[in-house]
Amino acid sequence: MELGIKDKVALVTGASSGLGFAVAEALAAEGARVAINSRSEEKLTRAAEVIKEKTGQLPLVVTGELGREGEAERIVGEITSHLGPVEILVANAGGPPAGAFADHDKATWRRASELTLHSAIDLTREVLPAMVERRWGRIVFITSIAVRQPIDGLIISNTLRAGLTGFAKTISNEYAVHGITVNTVCPGYTKTERLVNLARFEAEKSGASIDEIYQRWADMAPAKRLGKPDEPADLISFLVSERAAYISGTAIPVDGGLYKALL
Repeated sequence: MELGIKDKVALVTGASSGLGFAVAEALAAEGARVAINSRSEEKLTRAAEVIKEKTGQLPLVVTGELGREGEAERIVGEITSHLGPVEILVANAGGPPAGAFADHDKATWRRASELTLHSAIDLTREVLPAMVERRWGRIVFITSIAVRQPIDGLIISNTLRAGLTGFAKTISNEYAVHGITVNTVCPGYTKTERLVNLARFEAEKSGASIDEIYQRWADMAPAKRLGKPDEPADLISFLVSERAAYISGTAIPVDGGLYKALL
């Protein structure tokens, strides 16, 4: 299927590994001009080299710590000066720390809010004007199945990702008339570095082994397995394409059937 995103300028954040890396690779394979962002220049440069080996396209590397004042503006400005205005934004951030409400102080909540929620809002603010001018744009926020079915022990993630989903739905309504779509993708238990950290947390808390935790999570889904990063990435590639011009304001699970409700 021709997705129609060849030469489109795409920014993928949190792209040095996991879901962000998989999305960047998928978009590069479709011929998009991809810029990748994360905090670690070393990891990001290595990721860019791997993507070039696999797709023939070398992403632009733009390091920066989203959640810090002024970083979104700087990152988007750097991409614009090298590649042109951002036409596709895939906002992905590392998950907030696990734990119950009593485990987190006010400072932890605020740091997590800056990274998980406000960085996505700031990036959106920076890319929307050019999208409106061109009357074309695609924005996808990678959140979590927790926005539909909160997960015990992830109170910060449950709260902030739900807030981001509300933001996405609202701006999708405001900007659809300009040819801009806004969607969220909600992965379930997917084999990433984040899942490794969550499994360690659960193992320490319960006394079970990490493999037992993985199996427990796999058994919760009708598919009886964990997800792979390229599965959400393939959906996102479609959502940012010309083919998905009439899909906006959605929150789509990619979870092997874990989410049990009808809607």
